[in-house]
Amino acid sequence: MTTFIGKIGENVIIKARATSHFFALFWGVILLACKRSSWPRTTRDVFMRQILFTGVEALKFVSLVAIITGLSVVIQAQIWLGKTGQSQMLGTILVTVIVRELAPLLVNFIIIGRSGTAIAVELANMKVLGEIHLLESQGMDPLLYLIIPRAIAMSVCVFCLTIWFIFVSFGGGYLYGILAEVGAGAPNLFIMNILRAIHLPDVISLLTKTLLPGLFTAIICASEGISVGEAITEVPQAATRAVVRSIAVLFIVSVIVSILTYS
Repeated sequence: MTTFIGKIGENVIIKARATSHFFALFWGVILLACKRSSWPRTTRDVFMRQILFTGVEALKFVSLVAIITGLSVVIQAQIWLGKTGQSQMLGTILVTVIVRELAPLLVNFIIIGRSGTAIAVELANMKVLGEIHLLESQGMDPLLYLIIPRAIAMSVCVFCLTIWFIFVSFGGGYLYGILAEVGAGAPNLFIMNILRAIHLPDVISLLTKTLLPGLFTAIICASEGISVGEAITEVPQAATRAVVRSIAVLFIVSVIVSILTYS
């Protein structure tokens, strides 16, 4: 019994240390990112490459998912509301489903699976091959060079891709509604319906559900990558842990923000 309780206490202490380390790293990234001296040319180069990989190169796949989402959600909403004679509720339903929940979640899932794993694997390989130690021996801070540009870039990309996702899903669903003749009204009426349904809590929710999870994902994946030992077999394990923990944090943040914003 004593051994069992001791193991529970040991696990609690380990989790508490890991959590405190994560938030310490999070605040360190935020504080250092706000300093001009933290952005030398090398850091800016890493930032731009991460923007290219995470944001620009992901546009095609994000657009595809957005079109599919728009066709399924927008069309169903138009058909259902048209039959019930409640077309004025279209904007409220679309904002509630897509802007508040689906867009941030789906974009974050894409970025976690695409860029989060890439960061974890890249940094884990650098750790195994001794490249991180080489950077430190050359006087370069791994936090400034490896984590900060990736974290800020991923946060910005998640936000921008989510905005793009919303526009594409709304536009694709509306255009298909016109082609399918399922009751799509004039473009200005559709747009005004959407804009009238967007309020300040929706803006706050969207900002929080995109900027924070993107930042958390990059920090978690980078931390897991750097934490590997010397065995190459630890690399896929680090990538798996990074994805699982990033998804868990994404849902936790999403639930907390929804409760605080709309309750």
